[in-house]
Amino acid sequence: MTFIVQKDRQTDRQTDRQTDRQTDRQTDRQTDRQTDRQTDRQTDRQTDRQTDRQTDRQTDRQTDRQTDRQTDRQTDRQTDRQTDRLTDRKTDRQTDRQTDRQTDRQTMY
Repeated sequence: MTFIVQKDRQTDRQTDRQTDRQTDRQTDRQTDRQTDRQTDRQTDRQTDRQTDRQTDRQTDRQTDRQTDRQTDRQTDRQTDRQTDRLTDRKTDRQTDRQTDRQTDRQTMY
């Protein structure tokens, strides 16, 4: 009977060890998977953030360029109009003066 009890104990120990190993492996796998998932999520988030930032910067630059071009064109047009008006006025005044002078000369003679 002692032999049987010893054999049973030995078998129990072996079974316990095997069960422990299996449990350890499963736990390790699960932990690894979870860690991998978390790492993947973090990496994905970081990558997404970087991509978003780059995209935002590009979009901002393009928008700024377009806006700048439009604003520059408008400003140029306005400046041109103002300059044209001033030039026209000056020319008109000069022409008026010359005409007045000629008329005055003709009237005097």
